[in-house]
Parts: sequence; structure tokens; C-alpha cells
Amino acid sequence: MSTVGYQRVSTADQNTARQLDGIEIDKMFTDHASGKDTNRPQFQACLEYVREGDELVVHSMDRLARSLVDLRRVVDELTDRGVSIRFVKEGLTFTRDESDACSVLMLSVMGAVAEFERSLLLERQREGIAVAKREGKYKGRAFALSAEQAAEMTRRLSAGESAAALAREYGVSRATVYNTAQRAQAVSR
Repeated sequence: MSTVGYQRVSTADQNTARQLDGIEIDKMFTDHASGKDTNRPQFQACLEYVREGDELVVHSMDRLARSLVDLRRVVDELTDRGVSIRFVKEGLTFTRDESDACSVLMLSVMGAVAEFERSLLLERQREGIAVAKREGKYKGRAFALSAEQAAEMTRRLSAGESAAALAREYGVSRATVYNTAQRAQAVSR
């Protein structure tokens, strides 16, 4: 049996030091990513790593997932596999056979609160951007390519070159290649 830790912060400049400080951990997984979904590289590696009899220790429920559906699914899947999950901040532990009704209720309530907080955060962000746009302070993200690069890339894409090859060459995503081509078409109409 090993004690496995999982930490998550939303951005690379945030510090994970306080999350599992003072807890003896055999193996630690740390993500610098949003909790909006479970598609996080270290989280997925953690799920693959834990085995029956292991304990997964997480600072708080919102570090594991910001969606109630994701939180319940992960807890259920892990406990079904014989992995116990301990949430330090909430003082709750979930196991295959010993999760009491009060703990399950707390999981649902705390998960719903985390999901609500995320919704409020996104709403405030949208409102702030709308105000900044009205005041002329928000122009959006700068384009990844210069006008000349965009024109050349669009021409080459139209000539049949692959979007993946162009994305690699210009150091952008394929979505940027397609979006750039769409903007060029819209301007030419």
C-alpha cells in the first residue's frame, strides 16, 4: 500500500507548497492546469498509477475536480477499484465499503460549491471583458502571425499543403492555421 498525493494549481506561477505540507507521500503528482475537466496530464498519470490498497491524498475536493459530475465519477471509480481517497481540508475519506451517508452528502455539497464558484468566476471574467471592451481597453489576444505570414500560410493552405505541416513550420496550432485562413476569406469577401 502506498500513499499517493495529487496537487493542482491553475497557473504555472502559483505555488503548490501549502497543499499537502507535512503529509508523508510516497509518490506525488502535480498539475498546473484548470480543474474545469479531468483532462490533465498528471491527473491521468495518477489515475493510472494508483492500485488497490493505495490511498490518494488531495488537499481539497476542488483540487481534484471543479465539476460535481467529475468529482463523483472519479471518487466512485477509484473506490470501486479499492483505492481510498482522503480530502485533507474537508477531513473526509472515501473507501469502497465504508463511505457513510454524511460523507457522500458532503462530497455532493462541496462539489456543487466548487462548480458554483467556477461558474461565478467565469461570469465575472465575461463581465469584466465586456466592460473593458466598451471602454476600449480590451482588444483581445494578439494574432500569432504577422499579416505577411498569415497571407503566405493561407496561400499555401489553399494550394494544398497540409495544415499540420504548416502549423509545425509556423509554430502554431492547426486551429490557428484554419482560423487564419477563415479570417482571410472573410476579409476578401
